[in-house]
Amino acid sequence: MTSLTRAEHELLLHLLELPTAGPLEGEGEPRLWEAQRAYADAARRLGFEVVHHAAADPVELTDEQVPAAVRRAVADDPGFLAVQPSLVLALGPELPQADTVMFNVHLDTVAGLEPVGFDGERFTGRGAIDAKGPAVALLAGVRAALDAAPGLAAGTRVLVQAVSGEEGGAMGVFGTRPLIRRGWYGRLNLFCEPTGMRLLPRSTAAMTACVRVDGDDAIDDRPAAGHNATVLLGHLAQRLAARLPEDAGGGQVCVAGLHTGHLHNRVYGTGRLLLNCSYPDSAAGRALADRLEHEVADGIREFTETFRTHRDLARTAADAAAITRVEWHKRGLPALTPGDDPWATDLLEQGSGAARWPADEPAFTCDAIWAAGLPGACTAILGPGDLGRNHAHAAGEYADLTDLEAFAGAVSGILVRFAARHHAATGGTRQ
Repeated sequence: MTSLTRAEHELLLHLLELPTAGPLEGEGEPRLWEAQRAYADAARRLGFEVVHHAAADPVELTDEQVPAAVRRAVADDPGFLAVQPSLVLALGPELPQADTVMFNVHLDTVAGLEPVGFDGERFTGRGAIDAKGPAVALLAGVRAALDAAPGLAAGTRVLVQAVSGEEGGAMGVFGTRPLIRRGWYGRLNLFCEPTGMRLLPRSTAAMTACVRVDGDDAIDDRPAAGHNATVLLGHLAQRLAARLPEDAGGGQVCVAGLHTGHLHNRVYGTGRLLLNCSYPDSAAGRALADRLEHEVADGIREFTETFRTHRDLARTAADAAAITRVEWHKRGLPALTPGDDPWATDLLEQGSGAARWPADEPAFTCDAIWAAGLPGACTAILGPGDLGRNHAHAAGEYADLTDLEAFAGAVSGILVRFAARHHAATGGTRQ
């Protein structure tokens, strides 16, 4: 365990005071530039330098992996990316990837301001555990490693990515993804997310499907004259909720929002049903997407057969296939799967003192997906606290000081062990 200093306490409280929920969270303009500058100032006192601090380029955000909400925001709002920069800090000389450790942490948060405070044992505020608290504990861990091994920075390069765009459904496409593509990663890559101090070597990816009905409205006095999107989408939602999870293949299926309208005196002919599906690897994702489309098609046929002679729903049944389609809002993202790297895995476990995430416990989705398939690299997720227990994304978010200090100690242990073992493995010379 590594104690956080008074200055680190003050840094965390300052970061918690700054609203950094991005536009996709509906909170207005975030103060991410200010938060990242404060973080960089603290890091400079440890010897870090800023090697990148900028917003993503819109030309990087046109492919299929970019969620539709992000593509729309980039197209509609010239300031969308400008207020959501990402920061890269570097400690030590420019060295090969084999001599580099990278830490990734996000400074954007979900919406909903929370009272900021510290009672000597617990920090409260939006981002306390997800992930401003871990961000400050990360710097404390680097500080402790430099104290324990004063020559560490001479033969080990430490990169810190402090990113935007992790929350709001952005999936890291304008935060972490561009940084990874520019080569800012290492032999070891640690993504700082709440895992209960368990090493998680995998991350699911997620895709979002929208089942759309685009038909004709009708007045309530003549319901048979229009298309009833509410009944049609309700039928599909029930079928998908019952059948699709059976084919999730290690992922999760969330049958989410269904919207047609708010009034009682009409039949709504248009509507949207949203589904969010996670998957552990790309093959499982493709199979689940195919199954979803197949179940929608079967559900439409079932609806047509069931309601083809119904007094009020016959027109909807006859036209169901023509007015219904699946639209993908997010698809094709990579998933992080465990690599075969005994040296790195052993180093992470022994350096951090953390237990492995149980093999039978589902993983979750985070920016670590963008480290999938990196050559010569080992990636894991590790952090203090628990997303549920610590009320991340909910009212009452908090981080206990003891948990942050345990994480700082794990960071220190990993860095010290990496420097020592890598030095021994290379005979004291850099690869």
